[in-house]
Amino acid sequence: MTKEKKAGRYARIYAQAETLIKATTHPVSRMATLTALLHHKQSGFFWTGFYLLEQGALVVGPYQGPVACLNLKKDVGVCWAAVNRGESVVVADVHQFPGHIACSSQSNSEIVVPVRNGAGEIVAVLDVDSRDFDRFDEEDRKGLEKMVELIYS
Repeated sequence: MTKEKKAGRYARIYAQAETLIKATTHPVSRMATLTALLHHKQSGFFWTGFYLLEQGALVVGPYQGPVACLNLKKDVGVCWAAVNRGESVVVADVHQFPGHIACSSQSNSEIVVPVRNGAGEIVAVLDVDSRDFDRFDEEDRKGLEKMVELIYS
């Protein structure tokens, strides 16, 4: 998919999400809606969901796809890397990522985007896995970062 086509798809999903989430201000409900939209409208999204940062732990939140890891070992894996770095992490081949947590052996690439509340604190991460290697790029990062801003808007 071309850069322009991918950016256009994210813009259309964003517009739909923006309309849908106005029905509630509850962050978890908004996460659930975003998860469903992204999982069903983006090709190659094998597992799509959120991990919530609660009392220093990452615990599974709304998601779509196969059964998830319920808790992620502290400071290990791509999700914790995104939290600890305070920025999105794109991994072309998860098997090459030190400490990768394999909730599914079918996952080959991943993108994780921190979710910040109104005070700017990281309170969750959006985690998307793909069966395809090198599935995620700069357009995905930009599109997903904009999407998660809707949660606390």
